[in-house]
Amino acid sequence: MHAYFPVESFVSIMQQTDAYPPLEVGMVGREGMLGAELAFGVTSTPLFAVVQCSGRAWRVVRDDLLQLLLDSSALQHLLQRYVFVLMAQLSAAVACQRFHLIEARLARQLLMRQDRTNSDTLHDTHESLARMLGIRRVSVTVAAGELQRNGLIAYRRGELQVLDRMGLRAKACSCYKQDQQTYNALMTDLFKRHEI
Repeated sequence: MHAYFPVESFVSIMQQTDAYPPLEVGMVGREGMLGAELAFGVTSTPLFAVVQCSGRAWRVVRDDLLQLLLDSSALQHLLQRYVFVLMAQLSAAVACQRFHLIEARLARQLLMRQDRTNSDTLHDTHESLARMLGIRRVSVTVAAGELQRNGLIAYRRGELQVLDRMGLRAKACSCYKQDQQTYNALMTDLFKRHEI
């Protein structure tokens, strides 16, 4: 078992329920890690990961991670906070799926992807976005069409370009801002204090 720290890539955390298509419940990029459960002695999880944007990632063997955590209280504290951030993200995803409109959820998804790729150009199909959002492809087509008509994005054959990030933020559901606030409150300050 290994922990992965994406550097230039991002990974969707997926949940499979019965015979339904898998649903994205979280996303990990350079801000976090995949396999945080290993630090708690848990070697299996009901979730699975799908690499959405290929690129470099650091891999740490479970035993090495556990030794690093024993050797560094700062790393322990950082990982504990990150696990809380991840739990908050997973919880927000559940509420978002239930209560927020598709266009707002799509805007959030695009912003999260842009944050992790650090690029205005995203390589996604309507089909892949529909799978991540747990909706029909036609619903993504309608929502993306509305975002495009408003001049927020441009979309053509699997390539989506964010034209107006601030406008997209205004369209996104409150979960996007909530995720950012939680991360900043718990992680950014810690990075500064420990110079990590």
